[in-house]
Parts: sequence; structure tokens; C-alpha cells
Amino acid sequence: MTVVWINGAFGAGKTTTARELIELIPNSTLFDPEVIGGALSYLLPPKRLAEVGDFQDLPIWRRLVIDTAAAMLAELGGTLVVPMTLLRQEYRDEIFGGLAARRIPVRHLLLAPAETILRERTAGREIPPDLPDGEIRQRRWADDHIEPYRAALASWLTADAHLVDNSDLTPYETAVRIADAVGSGVVPPCDIVQTPEPTAETLAAGVLLFDEQDRVLLVDPTYKPGWEFPGGVVERGEAPARAGMREVTEETGIRLREVPRLLVVDWERPAPPGYGGLRLLFDGGRLDSAEASRVVLPGPELRDWRFATEQEAADMLPPVRYERLRWALRARERGAALYLEAGVPVAGQAA
Repeated sequence: MTVVWINGAFGAGKTTTARELIELIPNSTLFDPEVIGGALSYLLPPKRLAEVGDFQDLPIWRRLVIDTAAAMLAELGGTLVVPMTLLRQEYRDEIFGGLAARRIPVRHLLLAPAETILRERTAGREIPPDLPDGEIRQRRWADDHIEPYRAALASWLTADAHLVDNSDLTPYETAVRIADAVGSGVVPPCDIVQTPEPTAETLAAGVLLFDEQDRVLLVDPTYKPGWEFPGGVVERGEAPARAGMREVTEETGIRLREVPRLLVVDWERPAPPGYGGLRLLFDGGRLDSAEASRVVLPGPELRDWRFATEQEAADMLPPVRYERLRWALRARERGAALYLEAGVPVAGQAA
């Protein structure tokens, strides 16, 4: 089972090419994530929909794209051809990482016609006659996405995807080129970490590392949204603190000389599709400038790292992780570990 993801700007010819492609790749099926957005317009309250400018900004859209693609492949097998624009790298990482966690490889291609051709196709696109002011809104939407498309090309998209310049190609010719590239192995599966989704409660250990200004080290995983602390799931038979030390080395290249001190034990309640479990945070101590300069990321698993103040971390971390960090910092100041349930101290420990 595999996914062939056809990326590109509005007007690049993704959907028409995808329809041709499923005739060329045996046992392949078309999945257009636009149908997920259409369904959400009926499922979500208008107030929630009004809060975002694009369906892709809704976490539920990204989750449903992953779940639907996985369900279709489980039902049908073969190859899923997905024509969908992805211009934000964190959304690409979340979706492709979610598929990788299900052991579904993704081959990422980018249709990249010249910008003048994109604008010509947008201007000539047929507009449904029953859509009030449809042409104006659609062309404005397409034009508004040209600049984000340029930015994505300059920052990450060109390096991540296999480019197909279809400026002078018909949709069929473009599909033939893609089928040949995929079939010959020219387009390998995306190099993204495969972290299996848990099937029961888990025990995870994170380690807080500080610089000389007492800012905390945060890392940006490619396989889930939001920043995180170095750490991960404790393996069977492994001591939690040792697991944290192992994860620090794997994720940053830093080797801790001493077993870190426990700061927080937090019980994370099950919230479907997650199973929850215990989350431990340890104090890995302070890194001097020389040690901090030796931080090295491991490739596809982490995109970036930085030291952040508590205030900066509030904007970078998902709320549940920030609460865990906040109480861990209080425990560090007091020199006594805290027990939390769903991020809240129990039995008057916050006093």
C-alpha cells in the first residue's frame, strides 16, 4: 500500500492529472481531500468554520485526511492517488507523519508549471453559474495563494517533492511522467519518521535542558504538530529516567552524565483517539555555551530546536504540554517533585 500525493498550486492541474494517473497505475484509487472539507461544512458549527480561512487550518480536517486515507487503503489496498495542495510544512509533516505511523509510505510529487500558466488557467477556469460572485471569489482565492506558493517553493517544497514541470504537458502526458517516475523508483517514499500510534496507555519521559540564561530547550518534531521537550515513550523493561537520557542523546546528540532528577509526574487522561498514560518530566540540568553549540538534530525526526523562555514556550507548546512545563519549572524552583492529573497539581501541591 502506498500514497502518491500530487501537490501544486491552484490551477496546476492536480485533479485532472490524478484522474488520468489512476488509469495508468494498477489497483489505484483517487482520493480528493476536498470532500473532507465539504463534509465539515455540514458537521461543524458555522462559528467554528468562520474562525479559519482554510479547511486545512482545522486540526479535524488533517486528522480526517489521515484516517480516511488509511481506511481506504485498508479496504482497497494498492495505491491511493491524492491531489491536494500542501503549502505549510507543518501540515505536510503532520499528515505524512500520520500515514507513516500506519506504515503507509508517501511519494510526494509537485506539479510546477510556470506562474504565467497558473494565472492563465485560473482566469480560464469554468465557474458554476449558480455560485453568486463565484468567479471573483475563486480567482481572488487563487491569486492570494500565489505568494504562499512562492514562499513554500523557496523554503522547503522544492527540496521535499519530486518536481514535474507540466507547463507544456497535457494531463495525460503529466500522468505518464508521474507513473514512470513512481514505477521506476525515481520518486522514493518520503524520509519521515515512523512512530507507531499507541494501542494502549503509554509511559513517556521528557527531559528539560536549560541554557545559561535558564531558557528551556524545545524541539520541533516532524511527525506531530507543536513543539516538544526532548523525550519519548519508555520502552519495555526500561527505567523512565534512562529512557529520557537515551532520547536526549538520540534527538540532540547531548549525552547526560548523571541521571536526571524527577520534576513532574502527570497523568494524561485518555482523549480519543489517544490513550493517555503517565508523562514524566526530568531536570537534565544546565548546558554551558560549548555544550549547547553541540546540539545536532537527527534528520527526519526533528525539524528544529531552540531555547525558549517560559513566556515564549506558552506560544510554542500545545496547552497540555505548556501546563506540564509550567509546573515542572515551579517544581524545579522548589526542589520538590509534583504529581499532576491532566496538568493540574493534586492535594494542594500548587501552594
